[in-house]
Amino acid sequence: MRHVGWVAGAAAAVLVAAGAVTYAVASDGGSGTKVPGAESADAGFARDMAVHHQQAVEMSYIVRDRTKNEEVRRLAYDIAQTQANQRGMLLGWLDLWGLPKVSAEPPMTWMGMGDMASGKDGALMPGMATNTELKKLGTLDGKQAEIFYLQLMTAHHKGGIHMAEGCVAKCTVGVEKDLAQGMVDAQQSEIQLMADMLKERGAQARS
Repeated sequence: MRHVGWVAGAAAAVLVAAGAVTYAVASDGGSGTKVPGAESADAGFARDMAVHHQQAVEMSYIVRDRTKNEEVRRLAYDIAQTQANQRGMLLGWLDLWGLPKVSAEPPMTWMGMGDMASGKDGALMPGMATNTELKKLGTLDGKQAEIFYLQLMTAHHKGGIHMAEGCVAKCTVGVEKDLAQGMVDAQQSEIQLMADMLKERGAQARS
């Protein structure tokens, strides 16, 4: 229980920082800061991570309806709230920059991975669950739902970390790089927490 609370506190700290980030980006209009282009890593990361986060929110609300375990429900709620808020910030930045929220280019093009096999059964980006897996999660209950959710979310976080690290390396807007690094740190902590929760249930992350 205390691990979930610690992660939730870390996530809250990221969101507080991100709130300042949003204000900083919004107030940079007259400072001469260059607005990123539509095909930039900054814009690509904002678009792709918004989609990636939306699925995490969806999975988290599914499992909250499939189990009564308070530890899993609390983790799912924390992930859903954190990623929904971050998604709003990412889309808000695109609005502030006057850039489209969708692109004709394939996902991950900004990372040089636009030719990766993507979109299979709804899995558009690294770590994303397929539509079939989401449907399966919605049919499970109790311990089975908990295990499957923790496995799906572990893979999801690993993919998200890969993308966030890409932004840290390639993005040019400093505050966005900082938010991306915060995502890396928070999701790495949650991966360890989920590994412990899976072990308690006699399971482990999928390879």
